[in-house]
Amino acid sequence: MAMEPLSFQEYICSLDPATLPRILRICSGVYFQGSVYEISGNECCLSTGDLLKVMAVALQKVICEDTETGQTTELPSTFKGLFQPAPAPGPYPTLRRPFLERGRQQGLTLHQVLGRWDGRPQPLLCPTIGPHALLLHPVYEVHAAMHLRRDVVKIPSTLEVDVEDVTEEAQHVHFARPLLLSEVLGMEEVLPAEAEILEGPAGPAVFVSAWVPRLQRGQRLQLHGRSRAWRVLASAPSSGRHFLLSSAYQGRFRRRPRQFTGVQELVAGLQPGRRLRVVVTQDCEGRGDGVPPLGVGDRLEAQRLQGEGPGTRLLCHRHGGEEEEEEGEELLLPLDLGGGFVEEMRDSKKYGLAELLEGQALPCEVRVVAPDPGMERDVLGALPALRLEARLDQPFLVGSFCERPEEGFEIPPRWLDLSLLLSEEPISPPAPCTRCSRVEELTEAFYYRLLAQLPGGRAPPPPRPPKPAQAGTGPGGRHPSASGPPVPSAPPVSTRPAPPPLPLPARPRLSTPNQYGRRGPPSDAGTESNSAEHDYETVDDNIQKTIHKMQAIFPF
Repeated sequence: MAMEPLSFQEYICSLDPATLPRILRICSGVYFQGSVYEISGNECCLSTGDLLKVMAVALQKVICEDTETGQTTELPSTFKGLFQPAPAPGPYPTLRRPFLERGRQQGLTLHQVLGRWDGRPQPLLCPTIGPHALLLHPVYEVHAAMHLRRDVVKIPSTLEVDVEDVTEEAQHVHFARPLLLSEVLGMEEVLPAEAEILEGPAGPAVFVSAWVPRLQRGQRLQLHGRSRAWRVLASAPSSGRHFLLSSAYQGRFRRRPRQFTGVQELVAGLQPGRRLRVVVTQDCEGRGDGVPPLGVGDRLEAQRLQGEGPGTRLLCHRHGGEEEEEEGEELLLPLDLGGGFVEEMRDSKKYGLAELLEGQALPCEVRVVAPDPGMERDVLGALPALRLEARLDQPFLVGSFCERPEEGFEIPPRWLDLSLLLSEEPISPPAPCTRCSRVEELTEAFYYRLLAQLPGGRAPPPPRPPKPAQAGTGPGGRHPSASGPPVPSAPPVSTRPAPPPLPLPARPRLSTPNQYGRRGPPSDAGTESNSAEHDYETVDDNIQKTIHKMQAIFPF
């Protein structure tokens, strides 16, 4: 039989901790229809009829009231003074007889007084505080569980609600505790399971996918288990889109040659134990005898860095002709030298994703030449190029909506967390998840946030040092005449603007051979020039050779 309602303070003060846990019901009292409280920094709503499961009670402080002056003093729970019972001329209830007898003999500590509490303040004397009778008002912190709350709530005993003890009649009540999807990730023993979403994912969007907006309150999910696949972060340079590829992706790739803007990017592209052969795609002026000019079609093999400090240079070998056996020359290129280069490649093999990553360091550029046959529409097959940037081993859960359990999706709980309630009823064997998304498109904001979290710092290369003020020689080996017309500089390489924090520089496009027919500085159509001031080559047969050479290098 339930007890009569008491104020929460009266009940907690008279509670014997040895009887915990206790189940309380919020009944009609100060707040009839329920109220919202700020408890432990979280909003908590207590409505009439709600149940609390009191797990623990901890003394926080004691308010000491002087019965003559009305002044109050806050005593810590560690207060060392001793108390004795005081005569009570007013209508105060008397303390228990053992307390009176022992208190008159030697005095009691603060905790001893509260341990013999009858539920109402008792007049006491404490010489440490003063000569007047005192009333003690303890304040406890109550740790309780509530239905559909993830954490134990911490409620002050002074909360103005009335409660009744229903422990005996509520033994069968189960306090359902919501879980975060990230918690379920470590509970593989409970999977597969059905669950109901209590609160959808918060924060900025992660995927540009049709299933993400359906993760709303009330939606029922089938959680199949943990995914064993790893992922690859990829970008499409032509469109600025970003993707996450599953290792289960069955499309086929073909490698694309890397493009480099300047010698510093060549250095960044060097890999231990691998040769880096490139073809010059943009004329570059020399710097006297130490740095000869580079012309379109020149074939270089970048080898290693040489020197230290500001004098560090890249050692390269320039081949003398189309055949590797032909004699060439060694070059020492300064790191601040510009120009354009493209990797020389004669690999036409089609690779699977795992095979590609076994023999190719990331990042690398590829093209999908055979879409995944298991996907209704493989968006990667329509892209001219794809840049594979990093491998990720982020854990995913395989899920589906209960109305269509065979069509699954893989959700990363650490990126896309939500609150849900697992079903307590046994479920029939779940329908197999036969179709699951293997490619997810990322939002641009999340892509850059993910870049910042990758180990090793995926920042763009630092800016090149400024070029020396002294003008270098042109491709013909002569200094430009001071009286001649100015030689127009090469146009800057266009880049796609990207938001912070870690934008990746867009790669320059490979120019067509007809842009590089002349082995010298380009001339403006509207500028008069003196042919004696220039040193152009005849381009009738040379340009045809260059075109055939470029076509042989690039398999695309």
